[in-house]
Amino acid sequence: MSSSRAIVIIPARYASTRLPGKPLLNETGKPLIQHVVEAVRPAQRVDRIVVATDDDRIAQAVRDFGGDEIMTSRHCASGTDRLAEAAERLELDEEDIVINVQGDEPDIPAPLVDSLIDLLEESGAPMATLCTPLPAEDADDPNNVKVVFSDDRHALYFSRARIPHDRDETGHVAYYLHLGIYAYRVAFLKTFASLPPTPAEQAEGLEQLRALQRGHTIAIQAVDYDGSGIDTAADYAVFVARTKGRR
Repeated sequence: MSSSRAIVIIPARYASTRLPGKPLLNETGKPLIQHVVEAVRPAQRVDRIVVATDDDRIAQAVRDFGGDEIMTSRHCASGTDRLAEAAERLELDEEDIVINVQGDEPDIPAPLVDSLIDLLEESGAPMATLCTPLPAEDADDPNNVKVVFSDDRHALYFSRARIPHDRDETGHVAYYLHLGIYAYRVAFLKTFASLPPTPAEQAEGLEQLRALQRGHTIAIQAVDYDGSGIDTAADYAVFVARTKGRR
């Protein structure tokens, strides 16, 4: 059994482009960030859950529901930079595992977090992530990030475009949606955050391509998942209706 700790760090910032103040939306009676923390809490392999934020209002909201928070710089260029800074401030060991759960993913099932930790350890890769089958009719949407991976469960490429391209229009191509949850060893997280952006990353707007283009392996596993992240007010309205319907 590994002696490494597994820490979920949830980056949460106030200044969302499409939905400002998103972590604090509370039409369900709870702020959105609380739903994310509570979704992860049942994970069996997680030792600690921390919200990393640059905003005092979010930090206070986390404290109010009994969560654990850490303040990070307002100048973090990306979620990965915020994770790396949080890992440094938390004084995590190099071999500890950090799981990046997005602060707008309230449907993420705790067992998937456990599966991701297992994948990272079993693969020996410095970084791991998950994907799920995607209907062909949804593959053209650039908001759905697609991934192609090898038989030994290593990511080959991520794209906002439809990949793989069905050249002969057979209609028999399998598409996979990338889920924005990652696990890293702390040592690699620090390395990753220090690397300059790559051309593919800048073209696609996908940070994980930085790791691939620099020659690092990303382990990946296909799982069943029918939840969705919250990017817009319409997404949040659907989540609110679904949440209230479960009461």
